[in-house]
Amino acid sequence: MRYTFSALPGADRFEPRANAMRRALGKPIRTVLIWQLVAAAAMALAAAALAGEQGALSAAAGSAVSVIAGLAAALVASLSKAKSAGGILVGALRAEAVRLGVALLLLWIVLTNYREAAVGVLLGAFVVTMLIFSMAFFVREH
Repeated sequence: MRYTFSALPGADRFEPRANAMRRALGKPIRTVLIWQLVAAAAMALAAAALAGEQGALSAAAGSAVSVIAGLAAALVASLSKAKSAGGILVGALRAEAVRLGVALLLLWIVLTNYREAAVGVLLGAFVVTMLIFSMAFFVREH
């Protein structure tokens, strides 16, 4: 037997966090996440061929920073309950601020703890995957 909220007033407006996360990872975000992962794999393979194991790990680390920051931004955007255009804009700016903040924090952590990092490869992979995340705007929902 499964519990439902149908007996509660306003149950049709109830929206659990699971739905919020699913909404955060809507088609545009899922599509861009796949693009980021494909680009990360390609850059890691290219870096492995050109710079060896440390190059591949650096490309993977730079890409991972961007992917995690993008997921954090998607979560923040999904939790916004804005009803007006201004509220939606504030929610989008808040999500972008979180994305940049998380990215900077993670970059700092990676660069201070990974001494053997190929910094150019790491930053290149980071920039490419951050730009790919920005393309979510161009992906249609339906």
